[in-house]
Amino acid sequence: MTPHGTSGPGPVGGTGRLSGKGTADGPESNTLTMTLAEAALRTVEEVGASAGGVYLRSGTTGLLRLAVLVGLPGPLFRPWWRMHENRPFPVAEAHRSGQPVYLADVEDAMRQFPQLVASLPFPFGSLYAPVVAGRERFGVLVVLRAPTPGVAVSGPDRNRMTREALRLGESLAGLSRRGTVVEWPGDPVCVQLSTAGAPPVRFGTLDWDLDTGTVTMDAGLLEILGAEVTSPCSIETLTSLLEPEDGYALWAAARQATGADGRPSVRRFRLKGPDGGLHLLEASTRARARPPGPDGGTGPAAPDPDSSEGGDGADGMRLLCTLVDLGTGLIGSDATDRLPRAILAIDRLGRVTYVNELTERLLGRPRGALAGRPLWEALPWCGLPYHEEQLRAALVSGQAVRFVARPEPGRWLSVSLHPGRDGLTMVMVPEEDHAEPARGTGGETGTDGEKGPADSLSLRGDRMPSPYRPVALAIALSEAVTARQVSAVVTEELLPAFGGRQLAIYLLSDRRLYLAWETGFPPGFLEPFDGVGLEARVPGVETLTTGRPLFFESMEQLGQAYPDLPLDAHSGARAFLPLIASGRLVGTCILGFDRPRGFSAEDRTVLTALAGLIAQALERARRYDSESAVARGLQDALLPHRLPVREGVDTVGRYLPGTEGMDVGGDWYDVIEAGQGRLALVIGDVQGHGVAAAATMGQLRSAVRAFALGGHRPQDVMRGTNRLLIDLDPGQFASCCYVLLDPDTGEMRAVRAGHPQPLLRRPDGSTEVLELAGGVVLGVDDRASYPVTRLRLAAGAVLALFTDGLVERPGRDIDEGIERLRRALAATGSLPLTEAADRLIREARQATARPDDIALLLASRVPEHG
Repeated sequence: MTPHGTSGPGPVGGTGRLSGKGTADGPESNTLTMTLAEAALRTVEEVGASAGGVYLRSGTTGLLRLAVLVGLPGPLFRPWWRMHENRPFPVAEAHRSGQPVYLADVEDAMRQFPQLVASLPFPFGSLYAPVVAGRERFGVLVVLRAPTPGVAVSGPDRNRMTREALRLGESLAGLSRRGTVVEWPGDPVCVQLSTAGAPPVRFGTLDWDLDTGTVTMDAGLLEILGAEVTSPCSIETLTSLLEPEDGYALWAAARQATGADGRPSVRRFRLKGPDGGLHLLEASTRARARPPGPDGGTGPAAPDPDSSEGGDGADGMRLLCTLVDLGTGLIGSDATDRLPRAILAIDRLGRVTYVNELTERLLGRPRGALAGRPLWEALPWCGLPYHEEQLRAALVSGQAVRFVARPEPGRWLSVSLHPGRDGLTMVMVPEEDHAEPARGTGGETGTDGEKGPADSLSLRGDRMPSPYRPVALAIALSEAVTARQVSAVVTEELLPAFGGRQLAIYLLSDRRLYLAWETGFPPGFLEPFDGVGLEARVPGVETLTTGRPLFFESMEQLGQAYPDLPLDAHSGARAFLPLIASGRLVGTCILGFDRPRGFSAEDRTVLTALAGLIAQALERARRYDSESAVARGLQDALLPHRLPVREGVDTVGRYLPGTEGMDVGGDWYDVIEAGQGRLALVIGDVQGHGVAAAATMGQLRSAVRAFALGGHRPQDVMRGTNRLLIDLDPGQFASCCYVLLDPDTGEMRAVRAGHPQPLLRRPDGSTEVLELAGGVVLGVDDRASYPVTRLRLAAGAVLALFTDGLVERPGRDIDEGIERLRRALAATGSLPLTEAADRLIREARQATARPDDIALLLASRVPEHG
């Protein structure tokens, strides 16, 4: 998963709004969107999850796109919008294999998909089911939910996931048959979860005849008041249900609504409901004149409850009230306005749904300017990477998260996030005297006011916030290819991220652990543990055999657990991490700290996940070391150790391995005495690197040599080698250039199979790119033909054959590289051929990064033999 920025506004349609347009932001038919959204929502509810979604195939081969995201804000999860099927993530695995993936908790995820935990280092469970119909694969159905440590995903939940995925697959197949393109080319549509357990909003109206005191209520109000109340009833019956102070308020509202100005009024009442509880109701009052009587007048005035005189202006009036039962929502609003904390709530899509008064004052913005806006727009500092990570942690894990933020210089806030199924509540407390947090600290706070992790504004540029040191480690590990490089990466990235001082890495071999790397421990302290067997009762062994990490927050804890274990210090803390790659035991990693320290749930989760990444990197490095040795041996054996010496002709060859991956590749050169006094000059490049490429190179070199020694024509040598490669390794291909030279006359007959054109430096110093006719690369078409080009190598001229590694540069056109090589060859002048060859590869030899290996072959006719 690459880290993205995820700040800024959400995608078009990011709130689940259907556009009705066939744009690049989504499929042409809204039917597809609604089908996916319905399936995702239903599955989330079926398995008791808090979020979910559907990945759907795109128009690009092997690429899945997140089509629908339920219960999470899309912009916060932008790095997971795209997923290639060859990535080491559960979504890709489910799609690639056609089998569901069930991860009950972080330990399950760490063992199988450490990259997932490194990118989302929070405690959560996740389930993935492939969406298929017959043999057609559409994508993957995903849900996220609370973890169940030590408890596997239940059979019923597995069945529900499978059933819903199959159901969705059949629906998508039906859409496909009706002509809908079942692909997702754009950004995801975000869908809100339905609210759980919220009281229904109920409405009711009453008509109060101020002449008679009769109240007429509709069915909605009768339901709110309960079955014991009938309509019509007297005003006394209604006011008996109100608190005394609210009864008087209702009479006051009547007076205001029927006064001279007749202005409407709004009052709130705590009304007794059928269960005896109190419901907060809002009444909007407005007076309405009664219809005229038969004599053209109106009836008598309503009595004033507080006076013997009639109500002013109330003659012939009726009072209309609308009541809305909002449950306890408004009571809660009033209560939070009185708290000495700024409180803000968002829904599961990140939109602000509530702001109390202190938040208005703290942010200096009215509620109306904040409500409905994405959080990272309402509070721009929430769009900083560190704070986005905290939001992801709360939404994905379902656990409270606490941290310290600095929205602007000199101003600090203690922030706590409290997630729930329907959204998230943010509590902010200003810290007037807050000292700057210790640099590089991480983890979570305890209670409000405790110091928490610094955000990116509070750190120097040379220190990254804690969530991003592990990400840097994961990236660096992916580039390390040897065990020493892996260990150096862990030392440089993992120790600083967690404030560690000691590191030891043991690797398993023949059921014993051998020390491969150490730093920070007293000299010689670890030697007694080198070669310890798996039966020993020491923490470094037991963490590997049990597969569970061991954390000791003090040396006293470690000594109590292992009383016979020698300790290198009296104060400190230790973490013992199992290194297990895809179920294979690799070794143990030991982290040491100078002082006692706690390991938060996040620390343990991240360290456990990173141990999986380290194990995979070490396993890869072990394979690299062995395969590289084999490949290097093959290449050394197969490349010519000495070129034939022929009077009248000088030849020089050079080879440089690549600096990335397996180092050695499939480039080769050769000079063959082909009979009748001729020399065959050969250069080739087999696709790929490593043992396979080196082995194929050896076979091709032998084939070319055999055909050349047999006296075959150049075109026949190439055709025969092509057919042999197709027979030996279908799917493998290689380029090649073969030149048959007569040393006496300089006559050359050349054939080329997809290889770069040779260079020719003439005796006068002019240098050009030869234009040889060519055929397709070897290994593709068994009927391919290779035309011959005739030319002459004059005395004193130099012919240069090379592979593309010498002229290719990342991001640069190969023609630029060829031109650069042409000028370099022209500048060699009268240098001996060996010095000319060294000069041509000098730049490549000095390069620290060489993506491909390089082969170069120079040939020249000695002038006196011209």
